[in-house]
Amino acid sequence: MLKRGDSLKKETVFERFGGKGELQITHFLNVDEFNGKGRLFARNILLPGASLGLHEHVGDFETYVILSGEGLLNDNGEQKPVKPGDVIITRSGEKHSLENTGSQNLEFLALVLFD
Repeated sequence: MLKRGDSLKKETVFERFGGKGELQITHFLNVDEFNGKGRLFARNILLPGASLGLHEHVGDFETYVILSGEGLLNDNGEQKPVKPGDVIITRSGEKHSLENTGSQNLEFLALVLFD
């Protein structure tokens, strides 16, 4: 199967999980394509100054791969800078948030799979 980029679902979300500003999401898979194993596989773009608010994962886990830009990760209460090539894993029962602290877009892949 080939899915063309111009056919992918795109959305803009504001103040995601109580964060700040704008998040642009391009979904690679829809819910049916996960076969019950997950709920999100997407490219995400946080604009400068924007953030995803602190949230907990329950019954699933999330992986981010930072593609470009720079930011600040809240990893269960510990603040850590992130840059391209970094991989962030948030397991069930853990919390995280992400803020774009740079002057360019912070672009990252996100994958959420069920435990």
